[in-house]
Amino acid sequence: MRDLLRFLGHRLYTTWSTFWFVMPFVVTYPAQWVLGRRPAWYRHLHTFNRSWSIISIRMWGMPVEVVRKNQLPPSQPCVYVANHSSYIDIPMLFKAIPGFLNIVGKSSLAKVPFWGPLFGRVYITVNRESALSRGRAIVHARNGLAQGRSVVIFPEGTISKKPGEEMLPFKDGAFQLAISAGVPIVPVSMPLNHRFLPDLDGELRVRYSPLRIVLHDPIPTHGLTLADVETLKQRAFAIIASEFHPDAAGLPEPSPRPFLRSGKSEATKKAPQQTTTSGPNTDNTLTNGNAELSLPNS
Repeated sequence: MRDLLRFLGHRLYTTWSTFWFVMPFVVTYPAQWVLGRRPAWYRHLHTFNRSWSIISIRMWGMPVEVVRKNQLPPSQPCVYVANHSSYIDIPMLFKAIPGFLNIVGKSSLAKVPFWGPLFGRVYITVNRESALSRGRAIVHARNGLAQGRSVVIFPEGTISKKPGEEMLPFKDGAFQLAISAGVPIVPVSMPLNHRFLPDLDGELRVRYSPLRIVLHDPIPTHGLTLADVETLKQRAFAIIASEFHPDAAGLPEPSPRPFLRSGKSEATKKAPQQTTTSGPNTDNTLTNGNAELSLPNS
């Protein structure tokens, strides 16, 4: 009976969460489509995306803690670098970071029906396999910074296999961009997102979990050169990882399967082994001088 109640509870919460993630977009899509017709209106379209994110997160009913340390003035653009652990990362960033925010995403996002073309117009998409596409993304990001538009980059390049526990080595792109543009780097920690909506290769697993996002102290880049990229990268890595919670490591368990007749339910499977947060892998990080921008999976 307990497994049955847990199963039904997980199903109901998943349905509720999915509804409040999709419905704000469906209701506002006609207005977003109109705003996506002219670049001068893209700022207003981003406002819709922020509102959609805030409404969805609020309706999910989870407590969300937003910590902003020494927030920069609105007129100061910067490069935000965040850990990547969940499909909810982008909505959380849109909720917490003010202003007309830019974000770098993989080119396949622009192919998602309805939402994708809007994303491709307002934000930056890039094909990781194309040097030309990566170069264009860097140029677009720098042009946006010159116009006062901050940019978010996930320097891991993809979602970690051990979210909230270990980050992948950071790539150079975000740090080279900040140094060349002379703007601050702002590390962003999201240590609990993977507990709510993890990346499970297409499987939808939603679990009620408190959320937390920390916008750390800005790191100035004035006076730095490309020779300082490695030090800057390791500093940002350590700051982001400092917010990880060992007791929150690992992915949420799957729903129990009370109707299966094959014996043990999926809920009896062992959770992933918890380990402590590791530091950047200096042996594998940037030994080939890779300067491409890192991209979100979400």
